[in-house]
Order: sequence, then C-alpha cells, then structure tokens
Amino acid sequence: MESEEDVCAFCRIRDTDTDTEILLSDEQLLCFRDVKPGATHHYLIVPRMHIDNCKALQGTDVPLVEQMENMGWRILEKNKVGDLDDVRMGFHIPPFCSVPHLHLHALAPASKMSFKSQLHYGPQSHWFITVDKVLSQLKTRGKVK
Repeated sequence: MESEEDVCAFCRIRDTDTDTEILLSDEQLLCFRDVKPGATHHYLIVPRMHIDNCKALQGTDVPLVEQMENMGWRILEKNKVGDLDDVRMGFHIPPFCSVPHLHLHALAPASKMSFKSQLHYGPQSHWFITVDKVLSQLKTRGKVK
C-alpha cells in the first residue's frame, strides 16, 4: 500500500521525481514556482517533512512557519519584487487545499492579482489565511482554527 508521501506531488518534488525547478532550498524547506500562478510572482515554500496542512500545525511549529515566511521574503527579494508592501503570503485552509502538503504561497504584486486570484488568495477569501494570522494563532492557541 502506498503512503501519502508516495503519492504527494510536493514530496515527489522534494525527492526530485519531477522536473520542477527548485529556486531555493535548505535542510528543512524547498521553494519553487506555482504551476498555476495567481500573480506575476507566485512561489510555494514547502517543508521537506510531510505535514498535511496548516490545521496540522502546533505551537511547536512556530519556528518552521517563521522559516517558511523568511524564505518567502528571500525569494521575492531575489526576484527583484519592487514593492514588498504589495505582497500576499499565506496558506489555504482545509478543505480548500489543492495539494495535501503544507505550502506557503508568496504572491506579488498583490494589487495586480486577477479577480479569480483575489477569490483564492485575497483578503476577502474564506479559503486563505495569512502567515501572520497562522503565527498569531499558533503562539496564542497552539493551533490554527
């Protein structure tokens, strides 16, 4: 029987079973382009360890999420995003996760996202939670509600 990791698209990218270009990586994280970009710059930051989604995170995962956010800022700076105040960074909330492996979306410029992208990643989206809210909830509640 195959495990979740065997069929997980992001675990396959981690294991270099695909031709996805890895833009940044370290011992814990990978960063690559989103295959269906919602903005001019749309990157995914994923942990090497398989974690289902943001609801699976606990208070002890704050450093991991902070590292993910840091890599998001690094890839945006590396790709010369001019206005770092015009960025959306966050996670999809289950059950609205296209890939069941935790991934941080880093999108810019947020102000130029299409209507459809705004529905998926914008401030009014019911399916998207910012990295700041995730960190706040993990620090105060020990979980994402």
